[in-house]
Amino acid sequence: MDLRDELPVDHRLGRVYRYGAGLCGVVLLVFGLLGATDGLAFFSTNGQNVAGLSSNGLLSAVSIVTAAVLIAGAVIGGNTASTINIVVGWLFVLSGFVNLALLDSGANVLAFRIPNVIFSFVMGFLIATFGMYGRVSSKLPHDNPYWQRRHGHPSKV
Repeated sequence: MDLRDELPVDHRLGRVYRYGAGLCGVVLLVFGLLGATDGLAFFSTNGQNVAGLSSNGLLSAVSIVTAAVLIAGAVIGGNTASTINIVVGWLFVLSGFVNLALLDSGANVLAFRIPNVIFSFVMGFLIATFGMYGRVSSKLPHDNPYWQRRHGHPSKV
């Protein structure tokens, strides 16, 4: 199955995936750049306050790389942006759980605090929602390409 066959190039869902990835990518890029320009210690487990969140050099670098992936998905658009959004969103949620378990330990290499965990959950669900919009639902309209892919063309149903 080729994902490019599922969604027409000019379908309106492509804009949701593209804008969602771009918006979240820009937010993460700004956060990462603010941390990078502050000259934060790379592996500090204490972190410093950047835009209301705790950060260190490693978290800034991870934020910039993640932003680049999301922005690349926004540039590519279509199903690629949707899939990238879904994967990155759930990785954010997973990161929130992992870093929640690592709070106040020496293994907290990303210098997370509770606001970071909450941000990770919220941003993860937001990004994943942008990716799943119009793809995952029990009540997709019959003209939706994903509904048609699952059930066959409307004239066949």
